[in-house]
This record gives sequence, C-alpha cells and structure tokens, in this order.
Amino acid sequence: MSRGLGTVQRKIILLLLGGVALGLSRSPQQHWRVLKMMRREWRAINDAAFSVAIRALYQARLVEEKINPDGSIQLVLSEAGEKKALSFQLHEMKIKKPKVWDRRWRLVIFDIPEKHKKVRDALRFHLKRLCFLELQKSVFVHPYPCSEEVEFLVEFFEMRSYVRQLIVHWIDNEQHLRLKFRLIRDRG
Repeated sequence: MSRGLGTVQRKIILLLLGGVALGLSRSPQQHWRVLKMMRREWRAINDAAFSVAIRALYQARLVEEKINPDGSIQLVLSEAGEKKALSFQLHEMKIKKPKVWDRRWRLVIFDIPEKHKKVRDALRFHLKRLCFLELQKSVFVHPYPCSEEVEFLVEFFEMRSYVRQLIVHWIDNEQHLRLKFRLIRDRG
C-alpha cells in the first residue's frame, strides 16, 4: 500500500491502538453490534467502506487476525500497524503552554550516528514542529514542560541511547531566547 491511508483506515488503526477490539464475523448483525458500541465518528462509516478499509489494512499487514477460543475472530494491530498509529499521534502532538513560565529551560541534546541520518533529520524536524529552537545542530531548547512529548519522540524513533533531556535554570543567551519565545517583549 504505497499511498496514504484513508480516513476510515486511520480511524480503525487509532481505535485498535487504543485497545478497542473489532470482532469480525460473517454475520452482519454481529458486525454492526460492534460498530454501534463505538462513538459518534463511527456513525458515518457505512458497511462497504468499513469492509474495504479492513481488507486494505490486512493487505498492507497493518492488522492481523487473532482467533479466540470461542472461534470468533478478533482484529488486532500488527507491529507495523502500531508504528503507523503512533505516527498519527506524532503529527498531532503539541506542547501545552502553562499560564506562568517556571523560568526553566528544557534542553534536548543528541548524538545520533550518521548511519541513522534519516531518523536524526526526522527528530530535528519534529522538535522544530513542536516549537523548539535549535541552539546547535543537535541541541534544542524549549521553555515549557515537554518531557512526555520528547519521550514519545525518542521511543517512536527508537533512539533512546542517543538522546538526553536536561532542565536548566540559566543559559548565557537567555534574553535572546526569551524574546524568541515571547517571554518578554522587544523594547527596541
């Protein structure tokens, strides 16, 4: 499956990531009973679109069948499907701005080998997308709590041994950073 996933496929993957098991059966009644338990966004999905989406996800090896002791079939995410679902969350992630800045800087530093250049570039891209400023090629700074977001990136890119997080109270170019992050106004 070379092109991107459709809306229905994406919803299915995200629900499976969240632990929702989709029971598959040849019986339309059972099939619809499972769909009815899902929230409002599922109300717009019709049977044909659902079947096509499931078939495409199965062919792309993003989902697998699991046969239960009672003979029913359960659809679960494959390892590739979990990775794909996490990538959806990756693109929606944001760092919340607290009402009051705690006057601490969050630094992310990394030394990712050249053989992982694509991952290194992707990590840089996502740090910038999360509004980190690049102090140096592999040093990024942010003023707000963001350890969970950074942990998510590190786990997603499987680069735990190459990435470190620091919280610091002072940086020599703090005035410049405070201006960039709009923590003080430019008086010039």
